[in-house]
Amino acid sequence: MILEIRLENFFSIKDEILLDFRAAKINTRGARELPANVIDYKGEKILKSIGLFGANASGKSNILKAIKSCSEVILDSHQYNEGKVFGFVPFKLKGYSDKLSRFSIDFIHDDVEYEYSFALTAKAIQQESLYYYPNGRRAKVFTRDETKGTSKTEVYSFTDGAIPRPFDVATSTSRKTLFLSRASQMDRELCRKLYCFFMYDFLLDSVPVDSKWIKQSFAKYRELILHALSICDSDISGIKLISENNILIRVDTFHKHSPSIPFDLFSEESNGTNQLFGMLFLLLDVVKNGRALMLDEFDLSLHTKLAEFVIDLFHAGSQAQFLFASHNTSLIDIKRFRRDQIVFVNKKDDGSTELYSLYDHKDFRENMDAEKGYLQGRFDAIPLADSSLAALKKLLEDGEPQ
Repeated sequence: MILEIRLENFFSIKDEILLDFRAAKINTRGARELPANVIDYKGEKILKSIGLFGANASGKSNILKAIKSCSEVILDSHQYNEGKVFGFVPFKLKGYSDKLSRFSIDFIHDDVEYEYSFALTAKAIQQESLYYYPNGRRAKVFTRDETKGTSKTEVYSFTDGAIPRPFDVATSTSRKTLFLSRASQMDRELCRKLYCFFMYDFLLDSVPVDSKWIKQSFAKYRELILHALSICDSDISGIKLISENNILIRVDTFHKHSPSIPFDLFSEESNGTNQLFGMLFLLLDVVKNGRALMLDEFDLSLHTKLAEFVIDLFHAGSQAQFLFASHNTSLIDIKRFRRDQIVFVNKKDDGSTELYSLYDHKDFRENMDAEKGYLQGRFDAIPLADSSLAALKKLLEDGEPQ
C-alpha cells in the first residue's frame, strides 16, 4: 500500500513534487458519501485512487515516466555494468542537469511501514536509505552516501541485525547498483521481500499474462467480465474462450439479436471492447490482490462509462490503489472522487511541473461544478490559448501570401 511518492529533478519535474495517498481530513457531506474511496488502516485513511489532470505537455506522463524509471533501477540495477546510463533525463534548465535526481517512497508491506529513497545522477547512485517502523517507531535499516569517503565503511551505515553480513553486500555493490537490489540478489530476506514488493505489487503499465492464467481468471470472474463488456456494447450477451493445447487462439462474443452466431473479439468488435478485455485480467488481479497500478491515459479509446467502471472497480476492492493520468474532464467529478483524489498538473513559467489537488483550492465548494471550473481555467492546469473563430480567422489571414 502506497502512502506517498516524492520525485525531484526528473524530466520536466524540477523541484520536489509529492503524490500523497494519505487522505486529507475532509469531513464534508460529499466526502462522507464516498467511504469506499479510502482504505482504513490503523485509524488512518489512505486513498485508493488519484487522478492526474492537466494540459498536454504539463508533465502528467513525465510523473509516471519518472516513477517507472526509478522502479526499473530498483529491479534491474544489480545487472548494470560500467557505461550504463539510467533511463531518465534531469530537468534541463537552470543548471539542474548537474544536480541529483531524487526518488522517495513511503509504503506499507506485510503490515510494516517502510521509507525507501535514493538519489542519483544519470550515471551513478549517490545516496540511498531505508527506514522502517517495526514497532510503530522509525528505525534505520541502512544509509548510504557516496560523498563521505571511498571505503564502504565510510559510505554505509547499518543497524545491527537488520541485514545479515551487510558489508559483504556493500563490497559487491557498485556505483551503478542500488544496495537494495544487490542485497535481494544475495538473498538477504528483508531486501528480497521489499524487492518483491516492487516486482509484484508496484505495477506500471500492463504486464504479460499467459493463456492458462487468463482461462483460470475468466472461469472465476466470467460474470464480471461479461458485465464489463456489456458496458462497451449492451448487445453482448455471451463470451467464450477457444484454446488449443492450453494456448488461447480466439475469443468469441455473442449478441442478443443472434445468440448462436460467434463474433471474433479481436477482429469484429470495437477498439474499446478489445482494450477493456485486454485490461480486465490485469485489473482483476491487481484489485483482488491489493496491488498498486499506475497507468498513463488508461482510458484512451474507452467510453467515459468504461473509464468510470475501471475506477469503480478499484473503489470496490479492499486495498488496491490506482494512480492514473487522463484528459477526460468528465472524470473531474466530486460525486465520484474526493477533492484530494483530483490532482492537477500544471506547467509553470519556467517549464517545470507542479502538482496541487482540488482540496488545495480552499475557495472551492462541493456544490460547485469542478469540471466546469477546470475548463474555465479556474485551477490553472489547462491551456488558455485563444481558439475563438475570430482568432483562428486572423491567423489564417496573416498566413496568406501578400
